[in-house]
Amino acid sequence: MSNLEQTLSIIKPDAVERNLSNEIKKEFIKNDFQILKEKKIQISKIEAEEFYKIHQTKPFYNDLCDYLSSGPIIVMVLEKNSAVSENRKLMGATDPNKAEPGTLRKKYGISIDKNSVHGSDSVENAKIEIDFFFKN
Repeated sequence: MSNLEQTLSIIKPDAVERNLSNEIKKEFIKNDFQILKEKKIQISKIEAEEFYKIHQTKPFYNDLCDYLSSGPIIVMVLEKNSAVSENRKLMGATDPNKAEPGTLRKKYGISIDKNSVHGSDSVENAKIEIDFFFKN
């Protein structure tokens, strides 16, 4: 039975700055994700605030928005069966120190804030997030 899903992945400023984009993309491909769309962009603080608005009541919201808009990012649409949960597994815990060995955040993350990658947390949010960056 096919459960083909799409999810949004962002390679965050810390990973782009350290030239890790190709290595991270290889990890996705090695794990059977198809990269359907990708682009390198820089977003404004206002766009970051809009993107992360589900977190606006949380104490880290402002720092998160500052960080996401601090440098170029690579946004991608990934596809595979159960893409949302599979991508979250591959990314690992938000805090790289608590992430499982072999996960993207364990390998590349610097800190809980600079954890190198973002992935949608639900199929519903994946659609919203993909539309946010890839509206035609």
